[in-house]
Amino acid sequence: MSAQPASHDFIDALRAIVGPSQTITDESKMQPYCKGFRFGSGEAIAVLKPKTLLQIWHSLEACVDAGVIVIMQAANTGLTGGSTPDGNDYDRPIVIINTMLISEIQIIDDAKQIIGLPGSTLFGLEDTLAPYGREPHSVIGSSCIGASIVGGICNNSGGALVQRGPAYTELSLYAQINDDGQLSLVNNLDIELGNTPEEILTNLQEKRYTPEDIQRSEKRASDNEYHARVRDIDADTPARFNNDGRRLHESSGCAGKLAVFAVRLDTYPIPDKQQVFYVGSNDAKVFTQIRRDVLSTFKSLPVSGEYLHRDCYDVSKKYGKDTFVVIEKLGSKYIPKLFGLKRVVDRIAGNFSFLPSKMADRIMQWSSYLWPNHLPARMENFRDKYAHHWILEMSGHGVDEAKEYLENFFKNNEGDYFECTKQEGDKAILHRFAAGGAIGRYHAMRGDEVGGMMTIDVALRRNDADWFETLPADIESQIEDKFYYGHLFCHVMHQNYVLKKGTDGKALKQRILDTFDARSAEYPAEHNVGHEYAAKETLQNFYKKLDPTNAFNPGIGRTSKNKNWK
Repeated sequence: MSAQPASHDFIDALRAIVGPSQTITDESKMQPYCKGFRFGSGEAIAVLKPKTLLQIWHSLEACVDAGVIVIMQAANTGLTGGSTPDGNDYDRPIVIINTMLISEIQIIDDAKQIIGLPGSTLFGLEDTLAPYGREPHSVIGSSCIGASIVGGICNNSGGALVQRGPAYTELSLYAQINDDGQLSLVNNLDIELGNTPEEILTNLQEKRYTPEDIQRSEKRASDNEYHARVRDIDADTPARFNNDGRRLHESSGCAGKLAVFAVRLDTYPIPDKQQVFYVGSNDAKVFTQIRRDVLSTFKSLPVSGEYLHRDCYDVSKKYGKDTFVVIEKLGSKYIPKLFGLKRVVDRIAGNFSFLPSKMADRIMQWSSYLWPNHLPARMENFRDKYAHHWILEMSGHGVDEAKEYLENFFKNNEGDYFECTKQEGDKAILHRFAAGGAIGRYHAMRGDEVGGMMTIDVALRRNDADWFETLPADIESQIEDKFYYGHLFCHVMHQNYVLKKGTDGKALKQRILDTFDARSAEYPAEHNVGHEYAAKETLQNFYKKLDPTNAFNPGIGRTSKNKNWK
C-alpha cells in the first residue's frame, strides 16, 4: 500500500496555498481524479485544483519539501492511465495537481502561434483560432472529449492529420527537480518574462509581455519534418511512435516527469477548399496500393485518411450513436459535461448493489435506441458491399488530384468511392471518431457474456504491405470479437480485442505484442505507455534524465515507483 498519510500540517499548508474549496481530501470526491478514463486507478492523499500558475508553483514547493509524489493532471482523458496513480504500492504519499481551472490560451504572432496554459483544451483552441481563419494541431479524436493541449504535448499524442504528425514543441515553461531534490523553474518559451518564478509565472498568466519580448525562435513549435517522414513509404521503420527519440525533448513526451506550465505551438491556416472521399474495398491490398500512390505521387498530402473495418463500422453505428448525436446536435463542447455526468451516475449507482455495473452506459445505450438511423444512405450501401472503409480528406489542389486518381484507379481495381456532400463528410468523420467509445460501450453491455477487452495502438513499418492483421489460429480461437480502425497513411492502427470468457488476457496480449515485435512494429504509437505498457530503454533513459529523484509520476511505463528509481 502507499506510504503513510501526510500530516495534518501538510494538508493545511496545501489548503492555505490553493484554498479549502480547491483542496479535495474526501475519498469519494477524489475518485474521478484517481481513476483513469479507461485504465488504472489508485489512491492519493489530496487533489489540488489551483486557479493560478503561482499556486501550482507554491504547491510544488510544499510537496517537494514534504517528500511526497506529485502527479500532474489535466483532463484525464488518456487511454493508458498515465495521469492517475496505479495501484497502492508507492513508497510515498501522492498528491494530484489538476490544472483544468487554468485554461487560458494566448494568441501571439497574428495567431500563427499560441501559448497554451496547463488546463487549456483542444476544442477551446479550435474556438479561439476560428476567428483568425486558423486551426490547431488536432481537430478530431480526443479533442472531442476535452483533452488538454499540454497533455497532448507531454504524450506526443495524436497524428490523425497527415500533414502535421504527433504533438510536439521545443518551447515550453516547466518545473523540474534535480539530482539534489531541488525544484527549479525553466523558461524555454523564448519569451522574456522576468527572472524569478513569481515574476515569470505571474507575467505569463496576466500576459504582461510585449511583442518585442517574444523571440523569433529557431526552436520547433511543431513536428515540421513529419511530412517528409510519412512520405518515405519504403522505410522499414514506423513514421511516428511514442518511443521515437527524435521527438523526445523536455516537455514533449515527458509523460508527467516535468510539471509543465505552458507550451508554445504553431497553428495552421484553415484550407479554402476541402473534400471528403469515401472509399470501399474487400481487398486490403487495394488500400495498400492507394496509400503508396497518394504518399509518393501526390503533390498535396491528404488532410487525413481514417480507416474503419466493417465490424468496427457496425459497433460504432449501434454503440456510438449517442456520442454521435450529442456532438452533431450540441457540439463537442458538451461531451466533457456528458462524461462528467456519467461518472456521477456510476458513482451513485455503485452504492446500490441491486443496480447493474456501468449504469450510465446502459442508460445512454437504451436511450440511443429511440433515435432513428443517423448514417447517410450511401455509407450504409458501402457497408453492405465492402469490408474495408477509408475516409479520405483532401484540401486545396489535393482535391483535384484525388478526384482524377480515384476515378482512374477504380476503372481497373476492385472497390469504389464516392465524393461526400458536406453533411456526408461530417458524418463519416464523426462516425469514425465514435468508434473508440463505442467499443468500450459494447464491452460494458456484454460484460457478463465475454471476457476482458484489450486495446492496442501500434505503429507499423512504413513499408509493411500487410497492414491488415491476420492472427495465428491459436490466438484467434481465444478472441470473441476484433475491431480495427486507424490512421492508414501513417500506418498507425488501433486494434481492439474482446476476449472469450475465461481467456488469460495478460498472456494473450503478450502473444499479440510478440507478433508486432516480429514485424518490427512499435507500440504504443500515440497513446503513450501510461501504466499499461513497459517503457523501452529510450523512454526510460529520457524519464530518468528529466526526473532523477523519481518524484513526478513514478511508475510510468512500468518503471520503479520508488524514490531515486530504486
